[in-house]
Amino acid sequence: MPGFPEVRPRRLRSSAAVRRLVAETTLEPRQLILPMFVREDAREPIPIRSMPGVVQHTRDTARKAVAEAAQLGLGGVMLFGVPAAKDEVGSGALDPSGILNVAIRDAVSEAGDALLVMSDLCLDEFTSHGHCGVLDSAGRVDNDATLKIYAEMGVAQATAGAHVVGPSGMMDGQVGAVRTALDAAGFIDTVILAYAVKYASAFFGPFREAVDSSLTGDRKTYQQDNANARDAIREVDLDIAEGADIVMVKPALAYLDIIRQVRDHVNVPVAAYNISGEYAMVEAAAANGWIDREAAILETLTSIRRAGADTILTYWATEAAQLVR
Repeated sequence: MPGFPEVRPRRLRSSAAVRRLVAETTLEPRQLILPMFVREDAREPIPIRSMPGVVQHTRDTARKAVAEAAQLGLGGVMLFGVPAAKDEVGSGALDPSGILNVAIRDAVSEAGDALLVMSDLCLDEFTSHGHCGVLDSAGRVDNDATLKIYAEMGVAQATAGAHVVGPSGMMDGQVGAVRTALDAAGFIDTVILAYAVKYASAFFGPFREAVDSSLTGDRKTYQQDNANARDAIREVDLDIAEGADIVMVKPALAYLDIIRQVRDHVNVPVAAYNISGEYAMVEAAAANGWIDREAAILETLTSIRRAGADTILTYWATEAAQLVR
């Protein structure tokens, strides 16, 4: 019939310029946060076998990576410490001379206010048993005893200069405990990025290598069951009520539906963590020549933004910032 089809959506896909004009989702350096691992006593960067291109940094290389992140206009860096020694209670997390608190001071001195220095607030990197909290006499994670340590960690990290602390252990009441302690110590402007929705995921595997985890078994008694969605909204509501400034969903790719539900439910910024296993899958497929690596990186990160994340923690942050610029 004459004039058919009358509606031609392809007109808005006909060139790179028109596609750019009508793009509904943006991916910008300011929306990206680079997770970094800093290893105590490391003399040179140590490659992480299961995460090609990612390393355990020395203090010097970490400073350089922070400087590069600031120069590229990233939103921030999220620091994880890899200590030389661990104990049952993760005492290195509270030590002002412990690797994470030292790395925070290094990053702040390097970048100043050019980007946000964020710190992981959890015990798993520091405990000899690898759990995110201290254990009771029966070997179970003691929620309330752990909260007391988290409160001290928050103050220690803020004292070291962290702009943002990220309670990630999935202990009940962790945000309230940290917020109360920060405010009492005078750190009323320190932001809490709450790992509000954190699932017990198979995709965390490479991360355990990255932090030299001592964990045997799993964390299913405190991280969330991947069959549940309503539980995520409950956790988010509790964290916001306790003082969370930003809430995060972790992992990202297998939980894009959760990101969208959280984004539609809350009026605070929403972050998502594009985790180690998600990174490793793309890198492995690209190394085998099965996919276009750079296109897959941008498509992956755009999908997380499209799902509703305002901010993405990703090991590709530096590279992605260069690609989109």
